[in-house]
Amino acid sequence: MDQVDAATVLGEHLINAILENASVGTVKDILKSGAPLWYQKGEEGMSPLHAAAYVQNEELVVMLIEKGAVWNAVDNFKNTAGDIALSFNNAGIYTRIRDAGIRAEMLLGILNARSDSDESMDMDAEDGALILRERDKTATGSNTAFLESKLRYTVDEHGQEICMLKVGKEEVGVMMGWEKGIMEETVKKLCDDHRNNERLKVLNVGFGLGIIDTLFQSLPHPPTQHVIIEPHSDVLRHMRDLGWYSKPGVQILEGKWQDFINADGDESPLLAGGGFDVIYTDTFSEDYSDLHRFFEHLPDLLAGPESRFSFFNGLGATNALFYDVYTHIAELHLAEVGFDIEWSDVDVTSTFEEDRWGKSREYFTLPFYRLPIAKMGMV
Repeated sequence: MDQVDAATVLGEHLINAILENASVGTVKDILKSGAPLWYQKGEEGMSPLHAAAYVQNEELVVMLIEKGAVWNAVDNFKNTAGDIALSFNNAGIYTRIRDAGIRAEMLLGILNARSDSDESMDMDAEDGALILRERDKTATGSNTAFLESKLRYTVDEHGQEICMLKVGKEEVGVMMGWEKGIMEETVKKLCDDHRNNERLKVLNVGFGLGIIDTLFQSLPHPPTQHVIIEPHSDVLRHMRDLGWYSKPGVQILEGKWQDFINADGDESPLLAGGGFDVIYTDTFSEDYSDLHRFFEHLPDLLAGPESRFSFFNGLGATNALFYDVYTHIAELHLAEVGFDIEWSDVDVTSTFEEDRWGKSREYFTLPFYRLPIAKMGMV
């Protein structure tokens, strides 16, 4: 029997023992005999952690995670062990798995920040697998490739405005009109009861379709200063065609936010005006590490304790567990730089049409969007 066959036999034995409610001690003995924690069984793709969640054995779940079970492994139906726990409404097991994910991703972020390699272990939002792989060099994962890509503004058969990006044979929505409900609620929470709502200074990073910038301009008292950072030439051309360059109080900075934050020599144009009352960011092709770095600049960018910050909270939004993990990580990282965050749920099911996505890759499939509002000095 070769090593692969032996691993298969031991892996099957391990999962079957868990499904038969073997004791933790028995499972430990099977692991000591060489059974692989990474093994996934048959047509369903069930892993040992999936099996432990299925039999709702929290002690066993804890032990498997401590031994190195992958928290975000998915079966052949794209379910994680956390999804199985949710299906049983087992909050204890779900929380154990989610917290393991938070710890793993926090550690991973530290390791990636220290690495100069072109390869790193990243969570793939498509299949949830934690694997060693090259970074995505296409326009959906590489900011450089995205800025060199061609964008297409169009309207679908339902009247939904879309900004599309072609990647290989696939079209990907950079931003889609269904997000308007999220943006409306975001602007409401950022601005309606703001102490300075008659003279707001607003910064938005990433124009997209211009939904949130249009909402800012539609406030009873439009911002006295409205700065928009946008690096993509096709988006800038679209903004010029729509007349954004001539709107009163609007300043458009052509480039990436990093260009203006890290301006050498001259003082950064973002830091020269005494700070912003409201900041929002929604960038395409940047990952969570870029968002985390933006968090670290917020104390310098915001005007004071009454200022507010929000971002498009869409990472991992094709799976409830992944979305939950990233939501908690964002909260922890904002707390590290002195921000308290309030979450509210926005029901987006009413904006979901069966063919709403058209040819675009789905990037948000959950029924609720978790809207973040962060404030300074609340810790």
